[in-house]
Amino acid sequence: MKGTLRYLAGIAGPNGFGSRSTAEQVTQHSFFPCSHLTAIITGGTSGIGAETARVLAKRGVRVVMAVRDMKKAEMVKERIVKENPEADIRLFEIDLSSLSSVARFCSQFLSQDLPLNILINNAGVFSPNLEFSEEKIELTFATNFLGHYLLTEMLMKKMIDTAEKSGIEGRIINLSSVIHSWVKPDCFSFPKLLHPIRYNGTRAYAHSKLATILHAKALSKQLKDRNANVTINAVHPGIVKTGIIRAHKGLFTDSLFLMASKLLKSISQVGVNNICFTFLSK
Repeated sequence: MKGTLRYLAGIAGPNGFGSRSTAEQVTQHSFFPCSHLTAIITGGTSGIGAETARVLAKRGVRVVMAVRDMKKAEMVKERIVKENPEADIRLFEIDLSSLSSVARFCSQFLSQDLPLNILINNAGVFSPNLEFSEEKIELTFATNFLGHYLLTEMLMKKMIDTAEKSGIEGRIINLSSVIHSWVKPDCFSFPKLLHPIRYNGTRAYAHSKLATILHAKALSKQLKDRNANVTINAVHPGIVKTGIIRAHKGLFTDSLFLMASKLLKSISQVGVNNICFTFLSK
């Protein structure tokens, strides 16, 4: 509770930043030479993803946007380039719910022979109804976790090689959510999750976010065991009214974001500042 109150009040932590700090502020003095970095971000057409792409480009990072809606991506790119004409933005199509689409994207990206320093697994969906991917996997789990898991695995060698050649630590970020804590140990069950009548979209979303955290923990250990100069972190963006949350309307969420909007400096950059700090700080 104390931590929550400090967050809502915008009180700065040991690093000098708090919830009122903007993404531009936390990246002003980057630990890395940003102009030499290449980052992939999934789901960069709105909300957290679009703002992260903008700030990265502003700092000189080459940004590869892996998106489902190319038309929206072109609009985001246009806005970024208008603000920063020197921005290097590359657009690739991907559907994280489709394993074949993920594999196709990885093949296309790797064929460009670009380095890869940063991977931000940001894209996500919230489905109030039980839906399935083309591989017949529950849609929320397929998109939020499984697609990103495959993406990370297929790009891991490139990240390790880039870090080894450049001497710059590679950074992987899995966008998580505090809602993962709503899943009790005895409730992490696919049969319960897939029940056609008892399906609960919030529970499915919580399952997917717990899976992203468990993935980060397991992969972190594997990377250390391999002595790879790559790290992975699961990051909770804070109180941010993204497209996912807007689809989950209700008295509780509406009240929560109304309160947050009065306390926080910028809803969009609030969700991006800790993400940017994670991949550009020492």
